[in-house]
Amino acid sequence: MEIERVQDIACLSKDTIPEVFIRSENEQPIITTVHGVNLEVPVIDMSELDEQKLTHLIVDASQKWGMFQIINHGIPDEIMNQFKSVGKEFFELPQEEKEVYAKTPGTNSVEGYGTSLQKEIQGKKGWVDHLFHKIWPPSVINYKFWPKNPPSYRKANEEYAKSLHGVVDKLFKSLSVGLGLEETELKEAAGGNELVYLLKINYYPPCPRPDLALGVVAHTDMSCITILVPNDVQGLQASRDGHWYDVKYIPNALVIHIGDQIEILSNGKYKAVLHRTTVNKDKTRMSWPVFLEPPTEFTVGPHPKLVDEENPAKYKTKKYGDYCYCKLNKVPQ
Repeated sequence: MEIERVQDIACLSKDTIPEVFIRSENEQPIITTVHGVNLEVPVIDMSELDEQKLTHLIVDASQKWGMFQIINHGIPDEIMNQFKSVGKEFFELPQEEKEVYAKTPGTNSVEGYGTSLQKEIQGKKGWVDHLFHKIWPPSVINYKFWPKNPPSYRKANEEYAKSLHGVVDKLFKSLSVGLGLEETELKEAAGGNELVYLLKINYYPPCPRPDLALGVVAHTDMSCITILVPNDVQGLQASRDGHWYDVKYIPNALVIHIGDQIEILSNGKYKAVLHRTTVNKDKTRMSWPVFLEPPTEFTVGPHPKLVDEENPAKYKTKKYGDYCYCKLNKVPQ
């Protein structure tokens, strides 16, 4: 059975969209978005020389928001632009070329080109196609899912992956110190040197009814931390006090999401951010999140140093792969 891609549906949709993409009234962006207000999530300058101040800013944002943007992060614009450019070129290839990288049916792996990701309530669909593949460490990379066209795709992704290491270490160090742990302890408890960088490229084609559809439904990320690069088309929204707000786009900033595993490891001191994506009537939105994840067989639970009689564990300890299976299939954790 041929899978219908949203990119194809978008080409055929003029004024309406198929029923399967129309969200319920309590989800429709036109009804649920606070209009005219951009959410000023914290913007943190990573070139701050006062390490204590930088740590405080990251910890504060992770406790109160679960989301922040970072600037002056040390990744050259050229590397970011090339990384985005090759991803965009892939989605502009003829459909049959993209299907070469389609997900392997019947596997638990998310890697590959696809449309649906998780079990959706009422069988609804998000207005998005995507490509998943791992970009770090080299031992887990499966080049079968890396596009060969454009030819510079591999080099651009490898350079971006290497340029992320400094940012990753700085974030983990600050979050670890903020919990009263040693600088390296949080990263070690999240997978250490085996920490997986999983890239997802989201492609949200123009949608005739952006008031009724969502690109990605409300969710928290399963990862430890997510480092996201968007294009300049507005779409990211965060939930604050039960309302949905647009998150302001800042050129060349990285958007940081605290994910479920950091919430678990911190025993609830840091909060995973509830967010979603809206779509645009005239323009294609794209985003490039990199999910920093423990290996599948790695066990994650509240850090032992943060649990005692006065502070009992608020979360179960389980293998990361089991956690993901439960979440994607809507099975209670």
